[in-house]
Amino acid sequence: MAIRYRITKRTNTIAATKKEQYIMQAVNTGTIDIKRISEEISTESSLSVPDVMGVIIALGLKMQQHLEVGKIVDLGDVGKFKIGFQSTAADLASELTPKRNIKKFHLNYQPSKEMKHRLKKAITVYKEGSRSAD
Repeated sequence: MAIRYRITKRTNTIAATKKEQYIMQAVNTGTIDIKRISEEISTESSLSVPDVMGVIIALGLKMQQHLEVGKIVDLGDVGKFKIGFQSTAADLASELTPKRNIKKFHLNYQPSKEMKHRLKKAITVYKEGSRSAD
């Protein structure tokens, strides 16, 4: 399998001189939904598609419950998930309140060691518009 990329012109707006440069940018090739993943897992196991879908849906609900109380959810070979948030600063600690200073919540993902090792290996890529890998 290979990952598609495109070459895009960008301008560095932070630097003193606004120099145009080119970058390589990964291009997604679509979205896989829960039904398709459930079908794939079902064909590779003795579980039915509804059974797999039920487990995935239940996993999502359980993850949300545990994340909302500050737990780190460790999914083994998949990786770990935890809640984080973006907040604004204040001059005094006593001025900080969740309602006023927390701007938005986000989910942090840390890949497992196995996933990191796979990402460090050479992944095949090909330029958008071509049929073969570079």
